[in-house]
Amino acid sequence: MKIGFVGIGAMGKPMAGNLLKAGYEVHVFDLMEANVNEMAAKGALPCKTNTELAANVDVVFTSLPNSAIVESVMNGPNGIFDACKPGTILIDMSSVSPASTVRMARIAESKGLHYVDAPVSGGTAGAASGTLTIMVGADDETFERIEPILHVIGKNIYHVGETGLGDAIKIVNNLLLGCNMAALAEALVLGVKCGLKPEVMQEIIQVSSGSSYALTAKLEKFILEGNFEGGFSMNLQHKDLGLALEAAKEAGVPLPITGLATSIYEMGRAQGLGKEDMSAVIKVWESMTGAKVRK
Repeated sequence: MKIGFVGIGAMGKPMAGNLLKAGYEVHVFDLMEANVNEMAAKGALPCKTNTELAANVDVVFTSLPNSAIVESVMNGPNGIFDACKPGTILIDMSSVSPASTVRMARIAESKGLHYVDAPVSGGTAGAASGTLTIMVGADDETFERIEPILHVIGKNIYHVGETGLGDAIKIVNNLLLGCNMAALAEALVLGVKCGLKPEVMQEIIQVSSGSSYALTAKLEKFILEGNFEGGFSMNLQHKDLGLALEAAKEAGVPLPITGLATSIYEMGRAQGLGKEDMSAVIKVWESMTGAKVRK
C-alpha cells in the first residue's frame, strides 16, 4: 500500500517517519521545502505538488493547521480530490470543525473517494514515539482497512462512529483541557496571594479532588520552572476552544464556561504569549496581581 502525507510539520513529520520505519512507501509534500528534503533523506519520496502526491498513492494523510486550509488542499484549485484515483482513502488528522469534515466527506463520496477524520492527542512526543491516541470517524469497512496503518502511528485507536465524530470528540476533549488549564492558573495565583507555596499546593492537589491532567502535565514542567517553551501552544488551544464554540452554535448548545476561558486565552495572546505553551495563560493573572507561581 502506497501512502501519501501532506503537511509534514511538527506532527506530520514524526508520523510519516514512523510509517517509513514500518516499511511503507511514503510520498510527502509540504509547502516548506526543507521539511520535504528532510523526509526524503530518510527514504520518503518527495512530491512537488499535492496533486502529484495524490495521483500516486492509495491512502493520503493530511495534518494541517485549520479547516480553511484543509478545504483548500482537498477541494480548492489543484486540490487533492480531483487528482485521486477512485477508491483512494483520505485521512485528515487535523483538528477542524466537524461540519467542515462532513462537508468534505460528502464531496469526496461524490467523487468515489473515502474520507476519514482522525484527529490525535499526545503532542509531538506521542507522534515521535508512535503512542498517539487517534479518534477515528469513518464507516466500518474503511476503518478496518486503515486500522493496521493507524496502529503504526498511534497506541490507542478509537473508532467513534461515522465521519465527523472523530473531530467532535477531539473538540470535547480539548474544551476540557483548555477550561481546566484556565481554572488551574486562576486557582494557583489565588493560592499564592493567600500565602501558600506552589510546592505545597502541588503536593496536596495532586492527591485530592482538584487534580487534573493540566496539573500533572503543566505545573511541574512548565509553570514552576518558568519555562513555557515547546508544549501545546496557547494559539492552538485558543483555536480549539473556538472550534468548540463554533460546534456549539451549530448544535444550539450554550457554552458559557468555554466562552470565558476563550477570553482568557485571548488576553494571553494580546500579551504576546500565543506561541508559548498554553500554561503561560497563568501570566495573565500574574500580570494583574503581581503574584508569581514559581519554585
